[in-house]
Amino acid sequence: MITKISKKDQKDWEDFLTKKDSLPNKDLPSYKKKIKNTKYFDFHGFSLDEANKTINKLIKDSYKNEVRKLVIVTGKGIHSDNEKNPYASKDFGILKYSIPEYIKNTPELMKLINEIKGADIEDGGGGAFYIFLKKN
Repeated sequence: MITKISKKDQKDWEDFLTKKDSLPNKDLPSYKKKIKNTKYFDFHGFSLDEANKTINKLIKDSYKNEVRKLVIVTGKGIHSDNEKNPYASKDFGILKYSIPEYIKNTPELMKLINEIKGADIEDGGGGAFYIFLKKN
């Protein structure tokens, strides 16, 4: 550990302590980049068929209503019943994988979408993803 502080570092520290200006709190919601029209939807408990029908309607309705960002929460699939069924896919039966796959394979929906990407930790991390819609 260095015990000597250079004169420049000491001066910088003293200047910092004597300033009346406060540093911005970047953890406040006002500092986070937000897209104004954001809609959240949680698919926990949905069957695959229900989820596909719902996401189809959700994307179309959101596009019409000028929603720009969808936060889709699917969960991580750790409590999925697919683990018990040897005939079900371990990956694509889980909504986390099957909903984005359904969207990507539906040209009608892809025409309305700019981007699909994984969610930040505060929005669900590995158990969620974002859909950024085009302008109507």
